[in-house]
Amino acid sequence: MRASIVGAGMIGLACAWELLRRDVEVTVYDPDPGRSAALVAAGMLAPTAEANFGEEALQALMLESMRRWPAWAADLEAATGQGVGYRTEGSLLVALTDDDLAEVRRMVEYYRRAGTPIEPLTGRQLRELEPLLSPRVRGGAFAPGDQQVDPRLVLRALRTLPIPVEPLEIGDLSTIRDPVTVVANGVGAAALTGLPVRPVKGQLLRLRGAEPLVRHVIRGVALGRHVYLVPRADGELVVGATEEERGADTTVTAGGVLDLLRPAADLLPGVAELALAETLAGLRPGTPDNAPVLGRLGEGVLVATGHHRNGVLLAPVTAQAIAGLVTSGSADVDLAPFGAGRFT
Repeated sequence: MRASIVGAGMIGLACAWELLRRDVEVTVYDPDPGRSAALVAAGMLAPTAEANFGEEALQALMLESMRRWPAWAADLEAATGQGVGYRTEGSLLVALTDDDLAEVRRMVEYYRRAGTPIEPLTGRQLRELEPLLSPRVRGGAFAPGDQQVDPRLVLRALRTLPIPVEPLEIGDLSTIRDPVTVVANGVGAAALTGLPVRPVKGQLLRLRGAEPLVRHVIRGVALGRHVYLVPRADGELVVGATEEERGADTTVTAGGVLDLLRPAADLLPGVAELALAETLAGLRPGTPDNAPVLGRLGEGVLVATGHHRNGVLLAPVTAQAIAGLVTSGSADVDLAPFGAGRFT
């Protein structure tokens, strides 16, 4: 069996690997294989925090994918000899003011309704866990089930696999001769398929110090501004991320940097002493309902795009579902809520 995949980002390469594990010959096409929305991602695996009200089907899919991440990460590390930065310390929800604390309490209630472990904490209890948090922090919560990976390490591992990647632009799916084609090229899927996938700009910062400022992922609210801080073992701190409807613009702006640094420093003052190592802007593939498009699109064509903020989190379940459709005609999860037909 042979299959082609359009897109060499996180989703495309994950699908290629799952097909390779099922003895399917795969070729990946991408005009710029080094580019990926996952390079501008923090890698938080926190399905309850990422879902909004009314997105129960999406949340269920994200929870299922997070359940698969430990084994998927272990298998990828074993196959490549490369670490992927998988960590399980959990995350802290942190509020600076009383108004911010009201917002965090709404998030805590959402965790509870979803049946996800959550423990409310006072400001003092938060600082016992992370002593460098600001003394102004009013309170928050601990989400012990949240996890993280380093998307750059995941991509590095996937790129070491024996997957042929052709640096070609596919402008028409009919030019591909393999029996099955998987369209997994993010925002580029709109031009190839006509699906309503739009670019959603996100700006992100990478800061660096001699050692990590915090051990846990911090999801904070400071004076109404949301921010997350994701520590890496080598002292890097990822701060993100804006969400902007700016079309295909990938300019890093002073305002975007300020919108991230201001709440980050309010919650964790030591941020101001770190080196600003990198500023980035990328394009998430968004859809009208913020859910991915997964499944059959036409004869011999499958689609896996529109993951918006959750491409890293959803990589294992997406790749395994697509591989199942290719090899056996069925997925091991319910993809009905995510079919392309919901937009027609």
